[in-house]
Amino acid sequence: MSEQQQQTPLTYEGILELFRQADLRFQEQMQERMAQMTREADLRRQEADQRMQELKRQIEKTDRQLEKTDRQIERTSKEISSLGSRVGEIVENMIGGDIVGQFRELGYAVIILSRNMEFGEKGTNASGEIDLYLEDGDVAILIEVKTRPKADDVLDHIERLEKFRRCADTRGDKRRFIGAIAGASVEPEVVKFAHRKGMYVIVQAGRMVEIVSTPEGFQAKKW
Repeated sequence: MSEQQQQTPLTYEGILELFRQADLRFQEQMQERMAQMTREADLRRQEADQRMQELKRQIEKTDRQLEKTDRQIERTSKEISSLGSRVGEIVENMIGGDIVGQFRELGYAVIILSRNMEFGEKGTNASGEIDLYLEDGDVAILIEVKTRPKADDVLDHIERLEKFRRCADTRGDKRRFIGAIAGASVEPEVVKFAHRKGMYVIVQAGRMVEIVSTPEGFQAKKW
């Protein structure tokens, strides 16, 4: 059979059919593409919703944490305020409870009493504050007051005494300084630790205060 016999002649109806089939394929492709875009958009929307929900949970969690922190800050502020009042009360009781007379009985002829005495250049590492300061002319007693002093408070006061000594040296002050730590309640081991460091211990008993009896051989350390 010749090539001319194998070819099917194009007719008007055949051309229309080709266009119709091409249009159908195009519509199918467009529908599939639109369906794919819709699925992708739905997926992105779901992911966005999940992220929004997670963000909302994180915000709610943060809000709860902030509320908790605010409550903790409020409680801490009240505790600090209460602690400050307690320390002030102990100082007042020491003054009213004749702490001067008790130190005089130990041989210190106290003639000056000051409270909340600042020393050194304020804001520097060489500065500090003494809760209660007693002086007999040659010797000064530097008293640190805590509600419940610990061994670390004793060490901190030693550091404070060393700073005070250096500050006095810069002024040519030749007086000697001794330390004491006071509290409403002092554990026996803290009392022993302070005595080993050559420091007096003062405790509050009701509205009165007293210097704890020192062990035999005790010598107050002088800075």
